Amino acid sequence: MNSILLALQFFTSLPVQRELPLGKKEVSGMYMALPLIGGGIGLLLGTIAYIGGDMLGFNSFLVAMLILLVGIVATGGLHVDGFADLGDAFFSYQDREKRLTIMEDPRLGAFGTISLLVLLGLKVGLFMEIMGMENGWAFLVAVPILSRATMVVYFTTTKTAKHNGLAHFFKQHFLKKRMQAASGLISILTVIGLGVLYDSLVIVPVMIATLVIAVYLYRRWTVKHFGGVTGDLCGAFIEGMEVLLWLVLIAYF
Repeated sequence: MNSILLALQFFTSLPVQRELPLGKKEVSGMYMALPLIGGGIGLLLGTIAYIGGDMLGFNSFLVAMLILLVGIVATGGLHVDGFADLGDAFFSYQDREKRLTIMEDPRLGAFGTISLLVLLGLKVGLFMEIMGMENGWAFLVAVPILSRATMVVYFTTTKTAKHNGLAHFFKQHFLKKRMQAASGLISILTVIGLGVLYDSLVIVPVMIATLVIAVYLYRRWTVKHFGGVTGDLCGAFIEGMEVLLWLVLIAYF
């Protein structure tokens, strides 16, 4: 129970007003519970899509905006903030240390603003496409699960860019193999569920290959340009992976 509360406390906007233990068991459990939190957020997005589109008959753009808003509110804007910080840092074309300093700056620069606008615009467009697809709700539920499960794999296999901060702290307090096994199993079961729902066996290897390649490339890219993983880079990973997976699913079906 503490692990789920920790996941809600650190990765959502829900006000968990409790001081919770941060031992290896709890921290590992927090990351193992993260895909389930993603599933809860996905169900919330799917519910908004159903109420706004099917029940109330709103146009697809309005529903897409509502889905976007609810997703941001549910996470407290944590992940989109990481994506914007990544944009500011990377497009500064500075050295690694300077990029890390820029990511820690609470102020939003021009490149961060542009990156954020592109991300949000892409999501609105994707949601509009999903609204017109049969069983589109399944995409809204599955992708937040997969993005967070693979983020755990990325985080556990990548060295930290800094020797301080939450990412570094959590890196010293988890059970790596247990977290990776749980995340891998959840990813496979989620992809198989999509294959069964859409009666398509081919989507299973397509999605698994997409996940593996995306984690590998992002891991190499962040190590090269930032020296490793940070909390902002994890948040940016979740946002970028969601966009990628929705694009792949829409293109495939």
